[in-house]
Amino acid sequence: MNRTLIVGGGVIGMLTALELRNAGQSVTLFERGETGRESSWAGGGIISPLFPWRYLDSVTRLASWSQAIYPDLCAELAQHTGIDPEYTGCGLILVAPDETDQAAAWATQHRHQLKIIDREAFARLEPRAAEPADRALWMPDVGQVRNPRMVSALRSRLEQLGVTIVTGDSVHSLIVEQGRCSGLRSTSGAHHGDAVVVCAGAWSGALLGGLPSPPAIHPVRGQMLLFKAEPGTISRMVLEANRYVIPRRDGRTLFGSTIEEVGFEKRTTEAAREELYEIATRRFPVLADYPVERHWAGLRPSSPAGVPYIGPHPQVGGLFVNAGQFRNGIVLGPASARLAADLVIGRAPIVDPAAYAWTAARG
Repeated sequence: MNRTLIVGGGVIGMLTALELRNAGQSVTLFERGETGRESSWAGGGIISPLFPWRYLDSVTRLASWSQAIYPDLCAELAQHTGIDPEYTGCGLILVAPDETDQAAAWATQHRHQLKIIDREAFARLEPRAAEPADRALWMPDVGQVRNPRMVSALRSRLEQLGVTIVTGDSVHSLIVEQGRCSGLRSTSGAHHGDAVVVCAGAWSGALLGGLPSPPAIHPVRGQMLLFKAEPGTISRMVLEANRYVIPRRDGRTLFGSTIEEVGFEKRTTEAAREELYEIATRRFPVLADYPVERHWAGLRPSSPAGVPYIGPHPQVGGLFVNAGQFRNGIVLGPASARLAADLVIGRAPIVDPAAYAWTAARG
């Protein structure tokens, strides 16, 4: 049984560990903090890229593969662990009146359901919107997960399957000798394996920066508000101008998010809180009736054009990466993990891996 070491315990790292363990690998996962507490926890859990037609086809291919399996994946996790990720197919309304032709062409090409709707249809779908837009876009098949519950379920499932999870253990370097990566060095010492997969999100670029062809991954901060509303207050996800509302089953309602180039500074700001609150309550006045329960920030792993790096290092044997999903870690996660596992174990890949290679052109 081959041993694979995974750096990073977010949704990408844990899904990669799950794929490799299910393929018969011995897996040890290293996480600098607690599993799933960085970008995976901080995001919204929409099972779609935002304005998906704006992305390259390479992103759409991964997203479409993931979207097809998400209901079964969440049901399986709930069955085995008792933790329901709460996959909910509530649909997504997008406001982009100048892009309807582009969106329709994208949907036809990739066989996604998308409909142009008028103000009246918008108001029927989401009665709490203050100003229903004309020529909005309705994607009825888009779902969401409650991402904190999903990462908790993944952690539990990995433990059931015998994956070794080491938390509070920061990986500071890789062991590379004679053109091959044979392990890593962390706070707890040196660890060796047959392969190392770097899934460290926004921190991946720094860890790999000393090697040839480092990936162009850097952190981008996003801030989010959570309103403690009642069930049914808002029923649909709505996206406009990179700000979205996401209603959970229990009524809690997320509104986000910012896009801030501030390096690794993960603090919240009063300015962002005020901006998000003003936009949220202007678009959905009912939210002003409910308190803001939480305000948090996370660091997304940005990459050129949002295309992740997935695959083997071109010059260092035994070293792989699965990182750079930017705002789409949840939706791209299952496909990214399957593709990474395919490449680690030499299995036929689910999609052509060329677009995600370390040296592939992006953008």
